[in-house]
Amino acid sequence: MTTRGQKQAKSRRYSIGMVAETFGIHEQTLRMYEREGLLVPSRSARNTRYYTDADLERLQCILNLTREMGVNLAGVQVILGMRDRMEEMHHNMMALLDYVREHLAAQSANALMRVPPTHIVLAESMTLEPSARVRPPSPPRNGQL
Repeated sequence: MTTRGQKQAKSRRYSIGMVAETFGIHEQTLRMYEREGLLVPSRSARNTRYYTDADLERLQCILNLTREMGVNLAGVQVILGMRDRMEEMHHNMMALLDYVREHLAAQSANALMRVPPTHIVLAESMTLEPSARVRPPSPPRNGQL
């Protein structure tokens, strides 16, 4: 379920003129970044470029690298490639963690089902004073029921 704010954030699109004006750069600079593969805007059905919020974030990164750090476009391409790869690895790692959590939860549930109820000690009873703890019933001795 998406909230209204998330839905609006996903649908925002910006024209090349709006982006150029916002960032104080020429439209040709944006086209050059596209030719170099640094920034790939989406296209409408009429083949008009439009930029998303993710594109604007990437553009801000490009401008920071070139203007403030003096990195040339080849360096920017290497850095952005590494950044993209790191994000992909992070995504894969999170998917692996989710899988392990689900697998462990299933294993725990199966293991818990195999333990006789008389051997299960509730966590609540572990935090009580020793005299207030509920003790599991003792197993029957020989000859007793």
